[in-house]
Amino acid sequence: MNIFNTIADTRSYLATVRNRPVTLGLVPTMGALHEGHLSLVRRSVEENHFTGISIFVNPIQFNNPADLEKYPRTLEADLRLLEPLLGENDFIFAPSVKEMYPIPETHVYRFGPLETTMEGAFRPGHFNGVGIVVNKLFRITQPDRAYFGEKDFQQLAIIRRMTEIENIKVKIIPCPIIREPDGLAMSSRNVRLTPEHRKAAPLIYRSMIEICRSAEGRYPDDLKNDIRSRIDSTGLLVTEYIEFAEESTLQPVKTFEHKGNVRCFVAVRAGDVRLIDNLRFFKGDERH
Repeated sequence: MNIFNTIADTRSYLATVRNRPVTLGLVPTMGALHEGHLSLVRRSVEENHFTGISIFVNPIQFNNPADLEKYPRTLEADLRLLEPLLGENDFIFAPSVKEMYPIPETHVYRFGPLETTMEGAFRPGHFNGVGIVVNKLFRITQPDRAYFGEKDFQQLAIIRRMTEIENIKVKIIPCPIIREPDGLAMSSRNVRLTPEHRKAAPLIYRSMIEICRSAEGRYPDDLKNDIRSRIDSTGLLVTEYIEFAEESTLQPVKTFEHKGNVRCFVAVRAGDVRLIDNLRFFKGDERH
C-alpha cells in the first residue's frame, strides 16, 4: 500500500495508475478505524481495481471544540489494520489540516430541508463542513465509487446532494451498519465510553427494535415517547432526539400510512460521548 500526506503526491500517483481503464473506490474516514470502516474497505477492494482510504479528522465539521479535541487519533494503529487488506496499488491519503485548508474555508452550502432536522438541528454547521471536506476529497482523488456507512444516514443524503450541486460523477455506495455482538453500532467514539456507559449503550438499539415491533395501530409520537422513556430510564443515557423520517427526504412522518421507506433515528448522550443510531422501520408494507 502507498501512503501520501500531500495533495500533490496523491494526484501524481493517481495520474500514473489511472492511465488505463481502471476503477477507483474511495473510503473517506476520520481514522480511529474499527470493523465498520474495515467492512467498507473490503467492499471497495472487492468492487474496484484499486482503493483509496482517506484519514483526516476534519475540524470544520465539529461544532463542539471539546469533541474535536477528544476525537481519537490513532494513525499508526489504523495503518496496521489496513495493511493486510490493501494491495500494492491501493493508497492511504492522510493529510494535515494545513494541507487541506491552507486558507480559512468560507464556502457555505445550502442543503435545504436535508440539513434542518435531526443532526442538522443539533449540530449547526456540521453538514457544511462535511460537504466541504468530501467535495475536496472527491476533487483530489476523482473516485468512481465512494463508500459510506449507513450509521451516518443523514450524512449520506447530504453527500448525495453535494455531488448534485457540484456535478460530481461518483457513485455513492451505502453500506450496512456494523454492530457489536450486543447490538451497539460500531463507532470511533465508543472507545471513550466509561464501562458503565458502555454496558448501558446497547439499550439504544434494543429499544428501537422492541418498540418498533409493537407499532401496529400506533403513531410515531407514541413510539418516540416509549423509546425515550426506555433509554432514559437507565439514568446513564440521555436521549437528545428520536425521529421517524422518510428516507429520501429525511422529513418527519406523522403517521405510518406512508408509501416510502421510513427510518427511526436516535441520538443519545452517554456521559461525554454522543451516540447515534438508526434502523429501517419498514419498507413499503413490510414492518421491521
